[in-house]
Amino acid sequence: MQHIKSGAPMNATATLHDAFTLLGIPGLESLHTWLSIPFCSMYVVALLGNVGLLLTIKMEPSLHEPMYLFLCMLSLTDLVLSSSTLPKLLAILWFGRKDISFNACLAQMFFIHSFTAMESGFFLAMAYDRYMAICNPLHHATVLTNALLAKVGLAVVARGLVLFLPHPLLVRRLPFCKSRVIVHSYCEFMALLKLACADAAASGGYSLTLAFLIGGFDVCFISLSYGLILRTVCHLPSKEASLKALGTCGSHICVILIFYTTAFFSFLTHRFGHNVPHSVHILIANMYLVVPPTLNPIIYGIRTKKIRDRVLRLFSSGGTDAF
Repeated sequence: MQHIKSGAPMNATATLHDAFTLLGIPGLESLHTWLSIPFCSMYVVALLGNVGLLLTIKMEPSLHEPMYLFLCMLSLTDLVLSSSTLPKLLAILWFGRKDISFNACLAQMFFIHSFTAMESGFFLAMAYDRYMAICNPLHHATVLTNALLAKVGLAVVARGLVLFLPHPLLVRRLPFCKSRVIVHSYCEFMALLKLACADAAASGGYSLTLAFLIGGFDVCFISLSYGLILRTVCHLPSKEASLKALGTCGSHICVILIFYTTAFFSFLTHRFGHNVPHSVHILIANMYLVVPPTLNPIIYGIRTKKIRDRVLRLFSSGGTDAF
């Protein structure tokens, strides 16, 4: 992918710790103010929705079940993931503040990649929980104990942190003697590698392999879980129950598809998408960091009867018995 020319001079003596410049959404500069409206709206919904979901589950003892505890983990991940990118993107779109320090860039890159892996892991955990609840309801409570939930949560977090810890370490070792303009709205590993004036093929291969191993593993088992769920649902004696379960599974699958298709598109475009316009690439790359955190509280929360009933009870009582 060819880099967009910038007005910044090439500095052959640049140090590792010089600041980078994020271009935002190149090619759509005239629309930056308008583009900020949907991004800001989605960020506000993501913040309010996920915080509200966490408070609702925390304050309602009847929601302290595996499905809702996994949902809490997903909401915390969504809050970190969206907050890692949206504030800086909005600063670029509103105020043109494109500079980002070297260490802040590394931190943003680490949070984005590690918490994306966690998001994927929690989608898998929730798919397995739904499989056990629908296909093996008699064993659901005995298998998914609180101890197992804690271990699963720790394993998902550890996987994201440990496997992506080398990313900032690899970037820190690279010399950047070329333009320090990142053709993106956030610090992305592959985008940074392209600015290095040293051979970074091994680092790029490591990142791409890691993304496909984690994503491929999670997608396979999520697909298996929902495949078995759909098979069980289609054989339910009640047509009404079948349609309700299909609607719920369908909405879950839609959010998961948005997350994985946009994430894989972004990863592959860095390596193979030389003819993809920068604006298209960057808009889609932001989707898997913004859309799922916005939709998850609605799809997994408001459409879940117990949570919906708790929220309605809160408003009907005028808030006197809540939080």
